[in-house]
Amino acid sequence: MIRQLFTAVIACVCLPIALLAQQQPLRLWYTQPAVAWEETIPLGNGRLGMMPDGNVRKEKIVLNDITLWSGAPQDANNYEAYKLLPQIRQLLAENKNDEAQALMDKSFVCTGKGSAGLPWGCFQVLGTLMLEYDHKTADTTAAHYERELSLNNAVAATSYTLNGVTYKREYFTSFGDDVGIIRLTASKPGQLNFRVSIDRPENFAVRTEGKELQMSGQLPSGTDTPGMRYIARVQAKLNDGTLITEDKTLVVKNATEVTLILSMGTDFRNPGFMAKTKQLMAAAMQKPYTTQKQQHITNYQKLFNRVQMQLGATHAEQLPTDERLAGFHANPTSDDALPVLFFQFGRYLSISSTRVGLLPPNLQGLWANQVQTPWNGDYHLDVNVQMNHWPVQVSNLPDLDLPLAELIKGLVKPGERTAKAYYNAEGWVAHVITNVWGFTEPGESASWGATKSGSGWVCNNLWEHYAFTNDKKYLQDIYPVLKGAALFYSSQLVTDPKSGYQVLSPSSSPENSFVMPNGKHAAICVGATIDNQIVHELFTNVITATNVLGIDAALRTRLEAQLKKAAPIGRVGSDGRLMEWMEEYPESEPHHRHLSHLYGLFPAPLITPEGTPDLAEACKKSMEARGDDGPSWSIAFKQLFWARLHDGNRAYKLFADLMRPTLKTNINYGAGGGTYPNMFTAGPPFQIDGNFGGEAGLAEMLLQSHAGFIDLLPAIPDQWKSAGTVNGLKARGNYTVSMTWKDGKITRYTIASPNPRKVKVKVNGEIKEVMATKI
Repeated sequence: MIRQLFTAVIACVCLPIALLAQQQPLRLWYTQPAVAWEETIPLGNGRLGMMPDGNVRKEKIVLNDITLWSGAPQDANNYEAYKLLPQIRQLLAENKNDEAQALMDKSFVCTGKGSAGLPWGCFQVLGTLMLEYDHKTADTTAAHYERELSLNNAVAATSYTLNGVTYKREYFTSFGDDVGIIRLTASKPGQLNFRVSIDRPENFAVRTEGKELQMSGQLPSGTDTPGMRYIARVQAKLNDGTLITEDKTLVVKNATEVTLILSMGTDFRNPGFMAKTKQLMAAAMQKPYTTQKQQHITNYQKLFNRVQMQLGATHAEQLPTDERLAGFHANPTSDDALPVLFFQFGRYLSISSTRVGLLPPNLQGLWANQVQTPWNGDYHLDVNVQMNHWPVQVSNLPDLDLPLAELIKGLVKPGERTAKAYYNAEGWVAHVITNVWGFTEPGESASWGATKSGSGWVCNNLWEHYAFTNDKKYLQDIYPVLKGAALFYSSQLVTDPKSGYQVLSPSSSPENSFVMPNGKHAAICVGATIDNQIVHELFTNVITATNVLGIDAALRTRLEAQLKKAAPIGRVGSDGRLMEWMEEYPESEPHHRHLSHLYGLFPAPLITPEGTPDLAEACKKSMEARGDDGPSWSIAFKQLFWARLHDGNRAYKLFADLMRPTLKTNINYGAGGGTYPNMFTAGPPFQIDGNFGGEAGLAEMLLQSHAGFIDLLPAIPDQWKSAGTVNGLKARGNYTVSMTWKDGKITRYTIASPNPRKVKVKVNGEIKEVMATKI
């Protein structure tokens, strides 16, 4: 996916903008060890994760592998469910939504335990590496303590002085050798003395084999199929001193420099994982540390250095990150560099938590510290996994979209079974949640689990990759997925007797409910707004794809005919808000965290201030009524909405809300999101979608390209107007955009493209069509 870009200079621009290095090092740093996991530093190479706490006496380093899951594939479809579909639709037509939902709770749910246990499974922590240091002194106070994460290099470090000796530790998950590496040094000879052990809460055995510490085990599957196996290997390289192996421990004595190598893996799609981890260990043990570190940095920077951003100078960079967060939340005008740090931290997290050929980041990315990860650490299809990928295109990391595409392709076959079981339908469908085992069935409660917008919503992510890259080969690859999803919705459209529109019945707005005239609450309805919007967007994209690829004329005609009869993308209620349902129901929770009926505003390009001003205004009123607070992902979603509405100051206010410092880890569905000291975002607990959503929101404030033209600074807040520079952002059509501004006005810009062609650009309020040319 990495292509050579030729610079195309717009005729009205004086000079091209040279790529600028970050003027200040991008780093997170602290003056004390981590007390909670949410204070530790995240490292990852797309497969392996490490989170060191930097403690002086007994250091814990939490270990992860993106593929480590309990559970197993299952068929939890109710193959009799479709027989009740006519009865459910009749109840809905008679306004008996509560009765329809009660019937669906018995039939339109998965069989078995659903997501509550096995065989659904869970993304799990791999284990914890423990380093117990003996500093040969009773003094417990370390001086000059500092730990940091360099975003520029993807290397973490800890340093301190104790008893006249300066100790330094460096950590990285290698992008070159595919192992974890920890380098320990002392400023005086022979001062490194420590013990190395490893464990996890359950399903593990530890032993030493030769000079290698090993932890291995097998997770439960809940079926007759054997569960997933894993292994973690630890070896040490010493330049002096002594290495002693005990039964379950490595002991280092009187050393000056030690490098620990961790090779970890599972048998997920890799039956030869034992030999592979052994091979990686052997290769890493032979390579000099300086070579390992340089190769790691070089490989990482090939991705990270694609984008540079400057929004203003600040002295706040001299503050530790936890203090800096608190200062910014108290005064969001005090630190224009913090949004840059958060944006680049989001890019760092994307690069660190996925790679081509593996899995996409889950609800916690790559990082978990529990066996029972919150919400199973799975893939929620009603905003969360999509949000994880919203920034990768615009932030010039299109390669990192491909693992999601592979996950979605893996849902097609099971999704076809689910479509037949519950709807007797063509194509494929996925509901609200999925896992690495290809689960597409409804959840265990119809009120939330029967929402079937999941398959249509993830098709938006598939399409956006094509829209940004113009990769026709990719479009050919994902077209059967788009087609199958469209066929499902096409086969489920029925005529609403009240409005005469073609709608989905049953339908629902993800995780939200309404109050019926009889006072009862229900979630199941006819033609929820998000479903109407997904039908419009998906059908339009499939029609476009058939034209681009020159195929499926009959399907094109069918979808075009259905679009003419489909319910509109939005209707304005008597209160001026965009209606969430076909009926003007009051919400059960007026400040509910989800705003799924604004799907047409973002991520879909259906509602814009330029093209549909009435609907855009209704979206504003909906957001005003819903309020700004919520879990971190919900705050980030609202930031994106306001950016799409070109209200930069409101979007900036939402970003400041997202930066609210917190240490809370309780399960939260309402107000109170924020950011942990390590800059992970909090639901609470930790959910990585808030990081990615906030990152996407910052990009959307600076560059938009969904409305048929490239819009420079569409939602710039007053705070950023004085001056700024951005290099390397991507726009739809495979354009790379760089720009500089002063006093809120673009002073110069370049647009790079592989092919010279005309492009519409909105600069300082004026839309012009210009020719991009090679140079």
